[in-house]
Amino acid sequence: MKSGLVRGFLAVGSWTLLSRVTGFGRDILMARWLGSGAVTDAFFVALALPNMFRRFFAEGAFNTAFVPMFSKKLGDRDDAQRFARDAFNGLFFCVLLLTGVALVAMPGLVFLMAAGFTGDERFDLAVTYGRIMFPYILMISLAAMISGVLNANGRFTAAAAAPVLLNLLFLVAMVIARLQGWDIGMTLAWATPLTGIAQLALVWWDAHRNGWTFTPRLPRLTPEMRRLVRVATPAILAGGVVQINLLVGRQVASQFEGAISWLNYSDRLYQLPLGIVGAAVAVVLLPELSRRLEAGDTVGGQAAYNRATEFGLFLTLPAAFAIAVIAEPMVSALFQRGAFTEFDTQQTAAALIVYALGLPAFVLQKILQPLYFAREDTRTPFRFAVNSMIVNAVVAVSLMPVIGFLAAALATSLAAWVMAGQLWWGTRRMGAAVQFDARLKRALPRLLICCVLMALALWGMRMMLVDVRRIPSLAILVFGGAAIYFALAWAIAGYRLSELKAAVRRG
Repeated sequence: MKSGLVRGFLAVGSWTLLSRVTGFGRDILMARWLGSGAVTDAFFVALALPNMFRRFFAEGAFNTAFVPMFSKKLGDRDDAQRFARDAFNGLFFCVLLLTGVALVAMPGLVFLMAAGFTGDERFDLAVTYGRIMFPYILMISLAAMISGVLNANGRFTAAAAAPVLLNLLFLVAMVIARLQGWDIGMTLAWATPLTGIAQLALVWWDAHRNGWTFTPRLPRLTPEMRRLVRVATPAILAGGVVQINLLVGRQVASQFEGAISWLNYSDRLYQLPLGIVGAAVAVVLLPELSRRLEAGDTVGGQAAYNRATEFGLFLTLPAAFAIAVIAEPMVSALFQRGAFTEFDTQQTAAALIVYALGLPAFVLQKILQPLYFAREDTRTPFRFAVNSMIVNAVVAVSLMPVIGFLAAALATSLAAWVMAGQLWWGTRRMGAAVQFDARLKRALPRLLICCVLMALALWGMRMMLVDVRRIPSLAILVFGGAAIYFALAWAIAGYRLSELKAAVRRG
């Protein structure tokens, strides 16, 4: 790998961090100007529709099958180019057909997403927004496929930077709508497909200047495309299972006014470490493991897996502990103003604490799944996903009468741990390449001790601060907690940033 694992992690992670920060700006304005009312709930459901299908056709099932196959063809540039173009054309045709069907069937899709909207203004709003926003799936799916080509070639910057455009354009759209007196919900709806065009243009340009050009043509069903479909089908089914989990959660939340907004705001906060660490590791690790496997490099594959696990947990475990301690100050400082009330803060913070319980599991999934996908095994994760779906549905539905909308968040976290546990258990048959090395076994218990001590220190800092619901107080908690954790990691676990960076690079 030209730039090494660590540079890939840091490139993707840095741009993902910027994406999350600009996403916070977007959500802060939405919370201030729209609160948690009907327009916000309808917008989030409408946005969830193309995002649901992108799990199949974008960075989800399609790229899960495409990236390992494409990575193994890079020894022959012409062969790789033909395969990529055929995949691009096939994807374009399928998603274009899906878009046409979805525009007609939008009322049914909204009902499947949020039956609790039926009979009130949220339903009609969600249908209108959905029809405007759904074509976004076409642009973002093609952008994700081209991003897979770039990532397999060790180029991560443009693909990782593309989501920043979405948030920046949303911010600009909201500010203009506010100044001009436009309907903010409708403005955001129309801005959504424009963000997709911008993201596709960015990655297409980067691919083109590096010799990979894509233009839509009639698809060809070649033997390699048939194989791609065979490999992708179980991943598509697994993606369907994941979406059923999300559908169950939204159906539960739709029964409580404002709950979809509360869950989305809390999701934005816990997705910050998940996006930076989990997505970065997964994006870089999959093509790396595929190349190691193709070369028969068991030792290198084991090192890449272990250092990715160490890198992921080194950053994610403290984030989970910290979020659980300072959830309410975070939500209050970031969102509680304008139309976003103290009650909204309390409900959002409660959901955030529950999501934090599952954060390490979400990251472990991102690390463990490439072990299967690099071997073109998409069937086993599908079976595991079915089991986690059952857990999610049972917990969400059975606990809804007891704990209300929080049942959706709790079910999501528990199902994530069930999925991560199954993925880890299933790696036992993969041999030495997936065994924990001595360094990782030594590091994990020490990291847990550091996290517990940091959480206790954070709690003490929170008690000492006069007003924890202001941005300066939140900054003290965040940066103070980070400083305490890194000091503990140095003192207890012997960590130095340069040492971890060198270890990941060697992997």
